[in-house]
Amino acid sequence: MEQRFLKKENNPHLLLFFAGWGADEHLFNLSVAEGYDYLLCFDYRSLTFDYTLLAGYRSICLLAWSMGVWAASQVFGGKNFPWERRIAVNGTPLPIDDNLGIPEAVFAGTLNNFSESTLVRFRRRMCGTAAEVKRFLAHEPYRSVKSLHEELSVLQTMVRQSQESAFGWDEAVVGGNDKIFLPGNQQRYWLGKATVRMRDMEHYDDDFFAACIGGKEAIWTKD
Repeated sequence: MEQRFLKKENNPHLLLFFAGWGADEHLFNLSVAEGYDYLLCFDYRSLTFDYTLLAGYRSICLLAWSMGVWAASQVFGGKNFPWERRIAVNGTPLPIDDNLGIPEAVFAGTLNNFSESTLVRFRRRMCGTAAEVKRFLAHEPYRSVKSLHEELSVLQTMVRQSQESAFGWDEAVVGGNDKIFLPGNQQRYWLGKATVRMRDMEHYDDDFFAACIGGKEAIWTKD
């Protein structure tokens, strides 16, 4: 796993963001809320995590998106940190599941037929509109097709071999137009486990992440 500070100014609070499959710092190099350092995690070909990077923070806001929800759940199961909020966005801790995540056949089909054209189609589904795809491509991850295929393959293996983590989440943001993690599957998983907040958005929404990381989304600021 890659762990990169995009802002480190010895602030008392930390925004810890587990991005989704295929991401890197170019996609989420965004302004963070005042008073927060910003640590981005991505590339889940390994779940090796340096916990010492979290030392010294008064509070940590954990934000995870898509496959990052599963990765964060695995990394922090049984661990105690000074969580401010733990927010899952368009993902579940059971990411390859017919009823609670991405259907098995859909995930396998994407992996087994992976190519540049497959990636283009996936991003179109992920963003929903041509305008949003254009915004995504304006800060497209600097990841090769080979590395994305490798990560997807490793994720399938690790998810199948893992057990559901006991790590708890406070809130789950569910995009009502998500075509990757279907809204109904997300809602079924989170029922009784976290506060669910429905949003009129696709799997990836540029404005949402800019606002959320920038501290303008009330879901992650303290009440």
